[in-house]
Amino acid sequence: MTATQSRGRKQINPEGRAPKALGSYSHAVQLGNLVFVAGQGCRDPKTGIEAGITLDCDGKVTAYDIEVQTRGVLKNLATVLEAAGLSLGDVIDATVFLKTMDDFDRYNKIWAEHFTSECPPARTTVAVADLPGRNYIEIKAIAMAPDSAGKNS
Repeated sequence: MTATQSRGRKQINPEGRAPKALGSYSHAVQLGNLVFVAGQGCRDPKTGIEAGITLDCDGKVTAYDIEVQTRGVLKNLATVLEAAGLSLGDVIDATVFLKTMDDFDRYNKIWAEHFTSECPPARTTVAVADLPGRNYIEIKAIAMAPDSAGKNS
């Protein structure tokens, strides 16, 4: 038993189904009925290329589509949650990092398509100086798994 397991934490890494981590961290960690998902970008798990970008002949980004990137991020987030037996509907809190707040309305439109319940998750959106890779959006989340009785309290 590892020290992590002895503290009741469970590592969740959907290898091959989600993009490989860009560092020494877990895609998600479960503690009790809470699942903490690391920031997800929009890289394709098979190709490693970010969604929604146009590159020049030198591989530099000349344009990006924040709506396509947002869909890619939410797909990767959903994949990690599925590895924990959860879905986007189980997200209770999210932090969204945007490269520019000029993209807020367009990303928010895609977000609203994916979180349609009467009680959407709490959310914080901030603009940041830069993001890893060629991402213009990153989302980290906390989800809640049903308790052993099958109900969340």
